[in-house]
Amino acid sequence: MKLAKAYGYLKKDLNEIEQTINEVVQAKHPVLRKASTQLLQAGGKRIRPVFVLLSGQMGTYDLERLKIVAVSLELIHTATLVHDDVIDDADIRRGMPTIRQTYGNRVAMYAGDYILARALEEITLLQDAKIHHLLSKTIVEVCKGEIEQIKDKFDSSQGLRNYLRRIKRKTALLIATSCKLGAIASGLPEMEAHKLYLYGYNIGMSYQIIDDILDFTGSEKELGKPAGNDLLQGNLTLPVFLAMRKPALKDKVIQGLQAPSEIREKHMKEIVEDIKSTNAIDDSYQISNRYLEKALRQLEGFSDSRAKQTLLQIGKYIGKRRT
Repeated sequence: MKLAKAYGYLKKDLNEIEQTINEVVQAKHPVLRKASTQLLQAGGKRIRPVFVLLSGQMGTYDLERLKIVAVSLELIHTATLVHDDVIDDADIRRGMPTIRQTYGNRVAMYAGDYILARALEEITLLQDAKIHHLLSKTIVEVCKGEIEQIKDKFDSSQGLRNYLRRIKRKTALLIATSCKLGAIASGLPEMEAHKLYLYGYNIGMSYQIIDDILDFTGSEKELGKPAGNDLLQGNLTLPVFLAMRKPALKDKVIQGLQAPSEIREKHMKEIVEDIKSTNAIDDSYQISNRYLEKALRQLEGFSDSRAKQTLLQIGKYIGKRRT
């Protein structure tokens, strides 16, 4: 089953959200307008709007309110991608040139700032302090995560805790916030909204860990980048930490990270194969599954509904994802 099939019945509402996202980022300045729409046209899973709508269906479903939340969250996510590409000197995203590749770093940074500003402007259409407060806290944490990721690059002395905190801020918090804001916007009580937040948080952790596994096990065609690209960029992920339990491999990783950039790629290709030959991949899947189990347990107190079944299906799909 493809993930999109699980929530296919939301297609009409998601199309409306997609149209609104494209309308919101239109700017009078031609460069800002083109730069801001470029990444959106490359598509994406739009998983944050899906979680907003599904959480909203657990309460009083009001598409107009939920659409404001979904658009804001997807724009915040998009802004972080633009900034990520500048930090990583990335030329390609989703098989298309990045904004920094097309327009340069300066325009890319301002385009990201513009998209973020439009997201914040959009959320003010909802007069709800709880929504504004949670969204603000989430953006602060996401920014901290971006700084930590830069600081941790090529640092072989960092611990597993650094990694878990990083992916929490990089991925899990926006998904958790998507679930809780959808719940708040649809009038769910705080206890139920918090359960959906924890569902989203654990789903996000599981999803990012599997993404980091696939960076080693996927093909270049599937990934749109070379296998082991995260490590090549100096980002240590869960399979690397687990593989480094072997002292000889840990030494090899440290040497690879310290190697001059022109020969690092050769080192990393060997290290990727070494990591795949250990138990690190299987052990990483086990840790991902633990987060997934925690996520699914959060849904147990909710009455049966199509939205609940879809949230369960999404969780099971993520657990089985191998591409």
